[in-house]
Amino acid sequence: MATLRGPHLRTPLTLLGSDRDALLRSDPGAVAPGEDARYLVTRAGAVALREDADGSLHAVLESEDPRGGTQQPLVLLGRRDGFRVLAVEIPEPSAELDDPGRDLRDLRRVADQLVDSDADLAAAAVAMGFWHRSMRHCPGCGSVLEAEMAGWVLRCREEGTEHFPRTDPAVIMAVRDGGDRLLLARNAHFPSRFHSVLAGFVEPGESLENAVAREVAEEVGVEVEAVEYVGSQPWPFPRSLMLGFRAWAPGAGELTLQEEEIAEARWFTREELAAALEAEEIALPGAASMGRALIDDWFGDLGAR
Repeated sequence: MATLRGPHLRTPLTLLGSDRDALLRSDPGAVAPGEDARYLVTRAGAVALREDADGSLHAVLESEDPRGGTQQPLVLLGRRDGFRVLAVEIPEPSAELDDPGRDLRDLRRVADQLVDSDADLAAAAVAMGFWHRSMRHCPGCGSVLEAEMAGWVLRCREEGTEHFPRTDPAVIMAVRDGGDRLLLARNAHFPSRFHSVLAGFVEPGESLENAVAREVAEEVGVEVEAVEYVGSQPWPFPRSLMLGFRAWAPGAGELTLQEEEIAEARWFTREELAAALEAEEIALPGAASMGRALIDDWFGDLGAR
């Protein structure tokens, strides 16, 4: 089997590790502003970036506390070059919190332009920003939650309960038939040319392998006979972990599309996929996505197509 190439193989961010955990345990002021603090700003899936002349993007770590007079929680991501890196999710500009010319870009759209050393940093900041934006009240009593453990725990003072960041597992699979053709589909909610491999969320009480088989059967009416795990990718939009698989359906027959979910689907040979891309009949996921990594794994390497 070919080795899967893709975003899950990016250089790990040394920032996230035992150093952060030690700070959380030993220093309640780990998110306190100070000269050794650097701030990475996010807003609703966008992150502060700067662009080099070659088009590559880098995370911007600001030296001034960007919160103004607000009480936005800070999240300790760890240390980099001797500085504490703190993520902060800011609301829309207001009288209390303006936006001093930041270049905030939607991470989903520009992830493939990020340098490897900043990709995981930006993903963690965006994911934690989404969590703090949406998880403000205790689900039990409705009280306002307070941040602890440098932003990684939210506590309800009324009930004493702790709440932790949530990650939703999702399977994404490159399904091949007996002729080694690849199945690509267009979700009914996607643009008219956009095609990708199938994906779906894991249900309670379900194994990953069963989730692959169920999703393929539900979406296109195909019975999967074998699956192989190949890699994972954090997808913080808002809180998913994509678990990638190869899947085989050698006895696949006619496709039966799930109504209101799958607009179109078909099997492609490598030659047919190359021709469809050349004719601009379809478009594929961006290079930073697990979906594209799985397609490239089957095709060989589509390059910039």
